[in-house]
Amino acid sequence: MARKRVVLTSNIPEMASPAASPITISALVPRREIGVGGCSISPRAKQLVLEVLESNRLSAGPKTAQFESEIARLHGCRFGLFCNSGTSALQIALAALKERHGWHDGDEVLVPAVTFVATSNVVLYNGLRPVFVDVEPDFYCIDPAQIERHITSRTRAIMPVHIGGLPCDMDPILDITRRHGLRMVEDSAECMFALYKGRPVGSFGDISGFSTYVAHVITTGVGGLCLTDDPENHVLLRSFANHGRDSIYIRIDDDKNLEGQALFEVASRRFSFERLGHSFRATEMEAALGLAEIEQRLEYAQRRVRNASRLCEGLRDLEDRLQLPKARPESEHAWMFFPIVVRPDAGFSAETLIERLEERGIETRRLLPLIQQPVYRRLFGDLRGQYPVADMLNRNAFYVGCHPLLETEDLDFMLETFHDFVRSRGN
Repeated sequence: MARKRVVLTSNIPEMASPAASPITISALVPRREIGVGGCSISPRAKQLVLEVLESNRLSAGPKTAQFESEIARLHGCRFGLFCNSGTSALQIALAALKERHGWHDGDEVLVPAVTFVATSNVVLYNGLRPVFVDVEPDFYCIDPAQIERHITSRTRAIMPVHIGGLPCDMDPILDITRRHGLRMVEDSAECMFALYKGRPVGSFGDISGFSTYVAHVITTGVGGLCLTDDPENHVLLRSFANHGRDSIYIRIDDDKNLEGQALFEVASRRFSFERLGHSFRATEMEAALGLAEIEQRLEYAQRRVRNASRLCEGLRDLEDRLQLPKARPESEHAWMFFPIVVRPDAGFSAETLIERLEERGIETRRLLPLIQQPVYRRLFGDLRGQYPVADMLNRNAFYVGCHPLLETEDLDFMLETFHDFVRSRGN
C-alpha cells in the first residue's frame, strides 16, 4: 500500500552521461513512498457501504450473494462463496475435496516451489503433505515438465498458482491431472479475470481460490472467494466456512418465506453441525467494497497494463542485466505486481539493487520464496539442490508495484532509480 512517508532526495538533477537512460527526469523532489500495492475508496464504494450500514444487515446478505454471483459469472463458474481471506478459501477447498473423496492424513498435494507461503500452509493445515515442484525460469509458475516426476501412489491433487497475475500453462497441467486421476485446487489469489487461451482463470480446477486482500487485483480490505461448478463442492464449502454447520441453514435468510413443514425442517437442523469447520465468514460491508471494485475492474486492468508496459519499455535497455516479465503466449496478464530477476552476470546482486530501491522509497518484496522460509527449512530441510530454478529466483528475484494508483511520475521515478543504480555501478 502506498504510504505517505516522505523520501528525501537531491533536488539537483544528475548530469547525463553517454550510457544514461533516454528517460529525462526534472529536478527530483520529495515524494511519497511507492508501494507494491494501494487502495483508494471510491465514492461508489462509500455509497454501497453506507447502504449496508443503513440496512442494519452486517452479516452475509444480498450484497454478499451478488458479489459471489458476479465473481463466479466473470470467471465462467456456477457457484461462488465469499469468505474472510484467500488463505481460508484454499483451506476449505482442500478440506472439501479431502472429505468428499476420502483422502487420508499424509496424502500428498503438489504445490509450486515458488509461491506465497499460504498455498503450502493450507495443505499442512488439512493434515496433508505438500510435495514441491520446480517452476518455469521465464514465467515463474509451476513447470508442467517437472510435475510427473513428483507423482506417487499417495498423490491426490495439484495446486497450480497463477503467480503475480500470469496464468499457468494449464493445458499440460490438465492433461496430467486427467491421466493420473488427480483433483485440482486452482490458486488464483494473485490473478483475476485474466484469460488462458480464451478461458478465465479459476475455471479449470475442481475448486479455485481468490484473494481480495489489499494490493490484489480487486480488494475488499480482507477477503477471499471459492469458485466451483460442482454443487456438492459448494455445499461442503459453505459448511466448512461456517463451523461445519448443516448446509440447510448457513445465512440468516436461508429460512426466508418458508412455511409449514419446510420451515420446521430448517428450524430442526438450524443448530446442527456435521463436521469440524471454521469461522471464515465475511461481512456485507466487505462485499459492498467488492461490488464497487468490480464496477471499476476494466479501468483498473487497463492501468495495470499501462504501468507494466511503461516499466518494461523503460527498462528495456537494461535487459542484459535484468530479466523482465512478460505475458505467456495466448494468455493475458493481470499484473498484480511487476517481477524482476537480476541476471547472474549483471555485475551486482539483487540485494544491492533492493537496498537502493528501498532507500529511494520504492517498496520491494522478494518473489514469493517458499522452500527457504525458516519454518519450511525446519520441516523439510535444505531443498535448494532439488529445485534449482526456485533457488535461483530466491537469490535473484523480487518485485515492485505496478498497481492502478501509480502515476506517471511514480513510474518515471522508479525508472530513474533503476538507471541511476546501474550507472553508479560503473557498468
